[in-house]
Amino acid sequence: MTEFDDVKNFGKDLLVKPKLLSVIGASGLVGSSIVKEALSKGYKVNGTLREKNNIEKTKFLKQLPNAENLRLHSAEMLNKATLLDPLVNADAVFICCLIPTYKGFDGTPARELDYDRGYNEIIMPTVNGCLNILEAANKNGIKNVLICSSTSSTNPVPLVKTKNEIEHWSDEEEQCRSNKFTSAAKTVMEKAALDYCAKNKMRVVIFLPTGLYGKGVLPEHLNHNPFLWIKRVIDGGNPRHDKTPNDSASMIHLEDLAQLFLSAYENPSASGRYFGVLESFHWKDIYAECKKNLPKMKMPQPLTEDPVEPTQFDFARRDSLGIKLRDFPTIMKETIDWLKSRPFND
Repeated sequence: MTEFDDVKNFGKDLLVKPKLLSVIGASGLVGSSIVKEALSKGYKVNGTLREKNNIEKTKFLKQLPNAENLRLHSAEMLNKATLLDPLVNADAVFICCLIPTYKGFDGTPARELDYDRGYNEIIMPTVNGCLNILEAANKNGIKNVLICSSTSSTNPVPLVKTKNEIEHWSDEEEQCRSNKFTSAAKTVMEKAALDYCAKNKMRVVIFLPTGLYGKGVLPEHLNHNPFLWIKRVIDGGNPRHDKTPNDSASMIHLEDLAQLFLSAYENPSASGRYFGVLESFHWKDIYAECKKNLPKMKMPQPLTEDPVEPTQFDFARRDSLGIKLRDFPTIMKETIDWLKSRPFND
């Protein structure tokens, strides 16, 4: 190899310098999975959490493969000043900190709040937090925004047989009248984010997941369902329900959801809302699949009426991202096997 070849290769190295991604909410279920996936693909990552010196959280993020490319920042979505530094030189921001809020400022359950308190204490902190992040991203010249929301924003009234992400929205006023302020927060937030990004020429992708299975990254993730109830069943305890509900639940593997996020980021034509679920499954089938993996588990009382049809989705947009999702039996088996391995136990 000549000296000239060395110079040419040095130039190529500069051209393929890994891009920097900012993940707001890096210690959460979705955020940490995106951090893990981004690092595995060679990206540099700025991750935020409330306190970067919280060793009980950061040590697990720093143990991820390629964690030398991860830099952690302290940030609060309602404190604009803390949001600027994590976004400097980033090519995209992943907003994964908009977790559901179930209580008002004084601890009153969201469903017990009146309209004004529900709107101001449950909905507006989520909306304002998202807009604060978008403003900070805009100030840093970031044009790629990816947001984790929820399928709770896609429940139109009256109900439709098959839901799609473009036409079908929840009615936030109907949600508020029904004291579903936690769900309404996602509906109002999404509309505000889409409006802000349109006005500021920012590409925005919003994922709508429900039912996060697979493997968590931090020990605190075990406190979330379904991990909480499945772990209890593994330990000989009771299932989530006394009687099998005549209802369905959607699910996705966390690693598949993270891949969808990265695929949407890497596809410049991707924009708007995308379902982040595999499918919706009746609870009788969810429990039956658990029983296959845990033959001795305690089961809820069986369903005595005809089962309702699970929620139906149009997955054309999700599938356009080109990610092959794990099937239902694989999701359940991998989740149960992971929990049986006693993760995080030294």
